[in-house]
Amino acid sequence: MTEQYISTIPLSEVPLTKEDFVSDQMVKWCPGCGAHAILNSVAQVFPKTGYKKENFMFVSGIGCSSRFPYYVNTYGFHGIHGRAAAIASGVKIANPSLSVWIATGDGDSMAIGGNHFIHLIRRNVDVNLLLFNNQIYGLTKGQFSPTTPMGTVTKTSPLGTIESPFNPGDLVIGSQGTFFARVVDTNPKLMTDVMYEASRHKGTSIIEVLQNCIIFADKAHATITAKDVRDDRQLILKHGEPMLFGKDLTKGLRLSSNGNLEVVTIGENGVVLKDILIHDQYNNDPGIHLMLAQLSGPEFPVALGIIRSVAKPTYNDLLDTQILMAQEKSKIKCVDDLLNSGDVFTIE
Repeated sequence: MTEQYISTIPLSEVPLTKEDFVSDQMVKWCPGCGAHAILNSVAQVFPKTGYKKENFMFVSGIGCSSRFPYYVNTYGFHGIHGRAAAIASGVKIANPSLSVWIATGDGDSMAIGGNHFIHLIRRNVDVNLLLFNNQIYGLTKGQFSPTTPMGTVTKTSPLGTIESPFNPGDLVIGSQGTFFARVVDTNPKLMTDVMYEASRHKGTSIIEVLQNCIIFADKAHATITAKDVRDDRQLILKHGEPMLFGKDLTKGLRLSSNGNLEVVTIGENGVVLKDILIHDQYNNDPGIHLMLAQLSGPEFPVALGIIRSVAKPTYNDLLDTQILMAQEKSKIKCVDDLLNSGDVFTIE
């Protein structure tokens, strides 16, 4: 069921354009960095929301991704390592009329910021988080991160990392996430569409962007983004449509007899279109969503697009309700009431 979206953020009285959100600061990311595509998509999406320009807020931590507040012409806060989620939570709770966005990396959010990341999701604070996943620490020059594939040789794993990596989708859905999407930096249209839907979601939206770091992890996502393989390695999900992929859209996913996902080809072994699973991003049961988030090659394609988007009360709404209840029951209605609420005396 589609969630009904009612915005509490003031709308602009004049139409805005991409140029309204382009910063006058020099963008200092490396040429060829996937972050440029993310920045461009944000500038495309913000005018579409219809919100007032002064009601956007970008928060970041530390890392290449965390330079983002300088590069978009909105209010911004460049925080400290791993603490963007905590700062953004406070911003949104204090000022619910803001559209709050977080720019963070796989190291910033899931290593030092891991606790803040999962509790932001668990609380369902009404903010939007862009997770730049390049599978490396780029700003500090190439150490392995929480999403670096096992066995990868890096500056801090010369014999190959022996740590099992996080799957961000696993982490989000396991933390009771209400919105999780995954995109690649080579598909700006999909990225823009997903960001717009995230902006309309009430609650925490997490968008994992599979981003290329051309210096320290070049082609980390090439197994799904290279032109010669992407049709067979990318499953672009659309709500209400069958889960098809491949150059001719003849491959698809169905549930096997043991309840697992399997790849089948229409026209082979009696497989027909109606056998293919229909994507339901609004299904409250996280089972299929979790399986989609876990798909990886070479046996399976990687699921892209909105994997999960469900309605659940936000932390902001629940907190406001509690405050109103407390105010109605309290005898203290103003500061004078508070000052005169206990033992008082008058000095003459």
